[in-house]
Amino acid sequence: MRIISIDYGRKRTGIAVTDPLQIIANGLATVSTSELFDFLRQYTEQEQVERVVIGKPLQTNGLPSENLQRVEQFVNRWRKAMPHIPIDYYDERFTSVLAHRTMIDAGLHKKARQDKALVDTISATIILQDYLEARRNKMK
Repeated sequence: MRIISIDYGRKRTGIAVTDPLQIIANGLATVSTSELFDFLRQYTEQEQVERVVIGKPLQTNGLPSENLQRVEQFVNRWRKAMPHIPIDYYDERFTSVLAHRTMIDAGLHKKARQDKALVDTISATIILQDYLEARRNKMK
């Protein structure tokens, strides 16, 4: 079964997914946030999904960011409509910075690095990869 991660944004949301063995996180898509719920519902009808991990938007000092209220509304909607697929928060601080660093390290040109949809997908992938690593470390 797969795990999905979400980098929830006001306008766009990046989505990443694991392989069925939950070893590697890969970018899946960036969708309009208004279409996110329907996109995920359709995806979960086609693929077996164990859980969803959503980035918890916090400021660097640990206080909630302005986006947290929107994320919580989405989480509450998900839990009511899809109780068979749990949704967990995961700290997303610095994922956008890491996404930009990843793009630079990959040799992407400045124009490609300005593609916000790509940044959102990479951020979701980083959230998911970090989640997988943290889970593996707990199992040791």
